[in-house]
Amino acid sequence: MGVFDELLRGEEMPRFYRVINEIPAVTLESVEQAVTDALAARDVLAQIKPGSTVAIACGSREICNLSRIVKTLVDALLAAEAKPFVVPAMGSHGGATAEGQRQILRDYGITEEFLGVPVRSSMETVQLGVTEPHGFPIHLDRNASEADWIIPVGRIKPHTDIRGPIQSGLMKMIVIGLGKQQGAAICHTRGFFEMSANIQEIGKAMLQKAPILFGLGILENAKHQTYKIVAVPAASIPEEEPALLEEAKGLLPQIPFEKLDMLVVDQMGKDISGAGMDPNVTGQMANPHLVKDFAVLGAFYAKIIFAAA
Repeated sequence: MGVFDELLRGEEMPRFYRVINEIPAVTLESVEQAVTDALAARDVLAQIKPGSTVAIACGSREICNLSRIVKTLVDALLAAEAKPFVVPAMGSHGGATAEGQRQILRDYGITEEFLGVPVRSSMETVQLGVTEPHGFPIHLDRNASEADWIIPVGRIKPHTDIRGPIQSGLMKMIVIGLGKQQGAAICHTRGFFEMSANIQEIGKAMLQKAPILFGLGILENAKHQTYKIVAVPAASIPEEEPALLEEAKGLLPQIPFEKLDMLVVDQMGKDISGAGMDPNVTGQMANPHLVKDFAVLGAFYAKIIFAAA
């Protein structure tokens, strides 16, 4: 008798059924056209002057079509006679080293060869001041600080642990991504319960002190395809990002059962989610104090056992 037979002896096994969950998903016909339309809709390049240097900030999470999106933005800036370059905006990821962060961008196809512009990676920052009322230091990537303008490019979506009107998105990229190791440490030291509020406090100060022109926000559908691209002027990011976050929540795939006894996950990784698998989808939150928030996301309460296939 095998070990499983022995363990399950006397137990009545339930019947199993194969179920296919068909998830409708709208996607863009042309990513390049969507970027062009987003830039034109808000006239966000109007302040670009010939010769202006522009730092394009890119993060460390896998984003569908990211290299194509950045390439289209680069081409638009070159057409405006600007001098764009790319900087990693990913906090302490990549081993908190300049080469590690450069390699992450390279893995996503964001290279000097493909874009035709420099990629400048450094963990060095400058401090722009402190926030009110908590006195948080405001750190900014040194390479980005030397540019005339900064444009963060990132996906807006629910975070695995952060709760609040600002989670993963442009504000987090500005504060933690462009803040490098120092920015990440400042926000994480006070814990996830205060993270959204701290990102907002530091982010608003950063928007006042740093030459951020606009943010290029990306929303994805339930199949990890590009759903929407928006250009948000810098001053409008704190007010407009919460609505985009709510829209992103509605695009999340959901498991169509209110209760599960076991969920087997056959693929996971940091490129998929910071938690390996997205608890906003699986319904399994590492922090039990945040589990109640899944009702807001339309997810479920469940006892889940994870097993790698």
